Amino acid sequence: MRTFGLIGRSLSHSFSQTYFTQKFYRLGLKDCRYELFELASPRELPDLLAKHPDLAGLNVTIPYKEEIWPYLTDVASSAALVGAVNVIEMRADGSLIGHNTDYVGFRESLRPFYPARGLRGMTRASHAAALGFAGPASLSRLCDLATTERPAGAPLFWTLGANQTGKAAISAWRDWLAPALAAGAPYRFWPFEGGLRALLAPGTAVLAETYPAEAMRHLGVVLHGSKRVPEARRAAEPSLRLAMGRLHVAPAPALVAALQSGFGADALGEDRFDSLLGLLCVIGVLDGARPDTVPDDPWVRRWEGWVLGQDAVPVHPAPLPFPP
Repeated sequence: MRTFGLIGRSLSHSFSQTYFTQKFYRLGLKDCRYELFELASPRELPDLLAKHPDLAGLNVTIPYKEEIWPYLTDVASSAALVGAVNVIEMRADGSLIGHNTDYVGFRESLRPFYPARGLRGMTRASHAAALGFAGPASLSRLCDLATTERPAGAPLFWTLGANQTGKAAISAWRDWLAPALAAGAPYRFWPFEGGLRALLAPGTAVLAETYPAEAMRHLGVVLHGSKRVPEARRAAEPSLRLAMGRLHVAPAPALVAALQSGFGADALGEDRFDSLLGLLCVIGVLDGARPDTVPDDPWVRRWEGWVLGQDAVPVHPAPLPFPP
């Protein structure tokens, strides 16, 4: 008999045992049963496993979704992304892997809003309307909107077309940040945790958002044409060199070659160009050439974030889609 169950502190309210018992019956799984295991502390998990060698998997409920982590062998990306475990997978080698099926279910329910490619009639306006927003501007954060110094940036909550900012953000969190945080990486996040300089400390990496269009204006970089075109990036070399000189940045030979070649003719050339802009933007803020101020807005400071070095506010601020 394979035993599955739920662990938590107080489980008298739980309907999980009834739900899974009925589900096993409907599926004809006669060798499966579901039990409730109340634990006074997550420290009791090893004893529970020793007493029930037939355990094949566990659900986890509050308040142990976070406290159970030290007792697991590893966590899947689904749990790492949200910082909580609601399922423990028990593998044949004895390892315990934490998952978050709530995240998976939520992601799959939203997948129609974020298809891999565009569909007929799918626009930002229709996307906003489906979410009950007043208009497509509500898909944008405050820092994404146009200012007197630059045009609007692509909203994070849009993953189609040329400006796939949303896909880049998802990829960064899924493939880099979430696994690193789960492994205990010493990351701090600006502006959510404080000012940039206040977060800097030995052995700590501070992550901040930069925006190429914003950085070019800070640095005085002149771009004639699209930065997707190598020739346009190559023509920006003189203004980039001037900006680097003002910041006392001496380019290494490899960077000099990249500047002269327009950062290469391959598809990653634009990313290399943007990376240099972002780096120079950070140096400019740390050097005092630009501020690291953030609007005194709880929505921005807690949820949306801000672009490093930006001090211009939007020309026409959009109403918040939800109350703060």
